[in-house]
Amino acid sequence: MKLPVLAMTVVLLAGPAVAVADKMDDTFQSLKDAVAKKDAAEVKKLVAELNPLVQEVTAAPAPSDAEEKQAWTNRVAYAKSIAEYSEYALSATAVQSPPAVTVDLIATLEQQNPASKYMDQAYTAYFLALNQTGAAAKIPAIAEKALAHFPENEDLLLVMMQTSVTHKQTDRALTYANRLTAALAKRPKPENLSAADWDKKRNAALGQGNYVAGVIYAAKGNWANADKKLRAALPLIKGSDAMMGETLYNLGMANYNLGKMTLNKALVLEAAKFSEQSSVIAGPFADQARHNSIVMKAEAAQMR
Repeated sequence: MKLPVLAMTVVLLAGPAVAVADKMDDTFQSLKDAVAKKDAAEVKKLVAELNPLVQEVTAAPAPSDAEEKQAWTNRVAYAKSIAEYSEYALSATAVQSPPAVTVDLIATLEQQNPASKYMDQAYTAYFLALNQTGAAAKIPAIAEKALAHFPENEDLLLVMMQTSVTHKQTDRALTYANRLTAALAKRPKPENLSAADWDKKRNAALGQGNYVAGVIYAAKGNWANADKKLRAALPLIKGSDAMMGETLYNLGMANYNLGKMTLNKALVLEAAKFSEQSSVIAGPFADQARHNSIVMKAEAAQMR
């Protein structure tokens, strides 16, 4: 995780401002020491102490004198960089802590600044820790609220898509599935993940998003979009027989209907191939897929 850049600025201060600045610097140094020691309790305590000091500095009115104003500008910028470091401190310590501590620190960060860039990177660890501490029921509400700040976050969109599927809210699930695949098409690699880990996570989410969208499109009889989404899902869901069986079954149905509508024998034959592939995967679609394959081959034989 990339640390915020902190630049110590020499500023002209007088009176109470000196005491505040000195206390802020001392507390900031203590916080860096606590982060290095991975002392979660101390990190949380020091962040709580830093916040009012930072707010006092940043809330000070700008002076009218040009030289004093430049010093004020530098002082405020420095205080803001400390505030950003405090967000990093909570996030970095959280992901190295036991689940209950992870939840506590990330919830603290969320309360301090729900739009923090470190929150955008923290939801994977946050949701995992909530699951591990028996608080999984809180996740959908957290995800829905957080989407206001991070509308393209794959963790949040995935939760909302899966929750909608569970509650049989198909239109809502379709909306989140399409948002998820569109977001992943342009979302850059997060700073806290390696390229290999990001590819793995991205491909898994893309597979699920395309699968959900494709199955819903098929149920709606939107065969063109079903074919597009399910073909995109196919290479990404190979580890799941349940998803593969249903995907191949619906690809068979989509290509059969598209082939019949356009009098395209090749598509009907491809539909039979997909159906046959579905039939060899144990599950609820196997028998119907086997029957469909026979019918599709027979119909294709009668086409020119």
